Amino acid sequence: MCEYRRRRKMNTVNGGSAEKMTVDQKLELLRTKMKERGMDAYMVPTADFHESEYVGDHFKCRQFLTGFTGSAGIAVVTMKEACLWVDGRYFVQAAVQLQGTSVKMMKMGQEGVPSVAGYLEAEVPENGCLGFDGRVVNALTGIDLEKRLKEKNARILCSDDLINEIWEDRPALSMEPAWALHEKYAGKTAEEKLKELRAEMKKEHTDMYVLTSLDDIAWLLNIRGNDIAYNPVVLSYVIVTEDKLYLFVNEEVLHGEAYPYMDNYHNIDMLKYLEDLGTEILPYDDIYKMATDITGHKILMEKQHINYALYNILKDKNELVDKMNPTSDAKAVKNEVEIENEKKAHIKDGVAVTRFIYWLKHHIGKERLTEMSVQDKLEEFRKEQEGYIEPSFATISAYGANAAMCHYSATKESDTVLEDHGFYLVDSGGQYYEGTTDITRTIALGELTKEEKEHFTLVLMSMLRLKEVKFLYGCRGLSLDYVAREPFWSRGLNFDHGTGHGVGYLLNVHERPNGIRFRMVPERHDNGVLEAGMITSDEPGLYIEGSHGIRTENLILCVKDEKNQYGQFMKFEFLTFVPVDKDAVVKELMTERDIALFNAYHKEVFEKISPYMDDQEKEWLRKATAPI
Repeated sequence: MCEYRRRRKMNTVNGGSAEKMTVDQKLELLRTKMKERGMDAYMVPTADFHESEYVGDHFKCRQFLTGFTGSAGIAVVTMKEACLWVDGRYFVQAAVQLQGTSVKMMKMGQEGVPSVAGYLEAEVPENGCLGFDGRVVNALTGIDLEKRLKEKNARILCSDDLINEIWEDRPALSMEPAWALHEKYAGKTAEEKLKELRAEMKKEHTDMYVLTSLDDIAWLLNIRGNDIAYNPVVLSYVIVTEDKLYLFVNEEVLHGEAYPYMDNYHNIDMLKYLEDLGTEILPYDDIYKMATDITGHKILMEKQHINYALYNILKDKNELVDKMNPTSDAKAVKNEVEIENEKKAHIKDGVAVTRFIYWLKHHIGKERLTEMSVQDKLEEFRKEQEGYIEPSFATISAYGANAAMCHYSATKESDTVLEDHGFYLVDSGGQYYEGTTDITRTIALGELTKEEKEHFTLVLMSMLRLKEVKFLYGCRGLSLDYVAREPFWSRGLNFDHGTGHGVGYLLNVHERPNGIRFRMVPERHDNGVLEAGMITSDEPGLYIEGSHGIRTENLILCVKDEKNQYGQFMKFEFLTFVPVDKDAVVKELMTERDIALFNAYHKEVFEKISPYMDDQEKEWLRKATAPI
């Protein structure tokens, strides 16, 4: 059993601040701590206690240790080397940020590169020891490592957070105020959702449900917060039984209004809202204390989304049923209220992004514009929209070669001046009370090369063709991905990321179980059947290192089409309405169907967005969306 032991942080190292240490100095200090515990390897994932995709500042241990700032990656430190595993989104970025350190980049999925588990299996010696904080590693990973190391009689020590011991002035756990999402936005009350959940528990013959994933908790209880940047969630755990609901949370976050954004609801506070649900509120860390007393239950949980420490406490005294959280399936299918709200949110967002493109086109070459300054300008346009809360993820604002890094983030050091030639790519989104948006546009700032135009056109064709597919119910994203990649593969080209991901409702911008990609990635659980009501991104791209990056992204809604003797057919509808830059299109590359789809989309953009434009903007939009 892994019991987490809090240890006093080391505030100074050789008389100096740990924050001022180099990466290699931090690694050596970590190795000292490992040696004290008899550890041969120590693993540092990018994770919090809830298996969140993005984490709060308190949990950025891998970033602190390695200096790599990407949103995903796993570090492993042994006595002789330090390695960092990153996926295709971050190959270029990691190569830059690891320069001058002893950390070796491991390119996930590339030929000759071992997996993290495979590497540990090889590097941990006979009778050796692997260490990690069991609260930031999911149970599925922990169990796999157990099996791999068993033959070597190696042990796992998962009770020590060694990074905490060397991280001076580590940020505290976030405790931002929580609030409730009204039924006019959620479409269902929390009572209804709990009733449906308990019905699912009964189907699985379970009497308890342990839920730790923050977006699932937020959806189930219709609560939102601000404990992770861009993801409006609340640090918490939930246990549901047949007649009880336990919420483990820092009670301080509940001392405010439930509906601060709504008139005539200021007399309802969060504590009352939750008490009316029959919620027993307990301290955040008490989940581990309660778990030790849980015995003889049949518990529904998901190994991939419960941490290894909590799993180890529960597994010996209870029967565990490992199944994808039923809340994940339920929240992915948006109800009618959510769908109508999402359409409203996307019109608002479309107005903001269209105005931004108009502004950029009219200011490039006339004043000094940088990646960060234009990013801020886009945020200004979004803030003008009623119901806008915050970005839905960190904006990717990239000019020229910087756009070849899929998840590039402009900093003071990298902030590049936009010039009146080449491409500018902006991938951004907004959180509105009416939903979550995610859009990418690549904008021609002036003269383009022949290759840039051809690549832009292929990306456009791919995006339009995927949206237009008609398919029988039962299809998964894996079945549809080739439609998007054919324009690239037929020319020996490719892009090294998924074509589409699910999107939450005023929640995480990446959401399972729906996704579109050409190969299985089992741990992502994003190859679910495409259901009516699911929202998915449609975002092909091309990235030429040192030259340019192009991506065009719309969100699409899955809806029912005709039903006949062959079954129920399905299709997609666009939610995103923003012009795609005609200045970069090579019409000759497109088929007649491609051209018709492009013109039809632009016709709809003008119809939906122009009523919110002033006269000058409207005239520009008319030309920008005119048939090619």
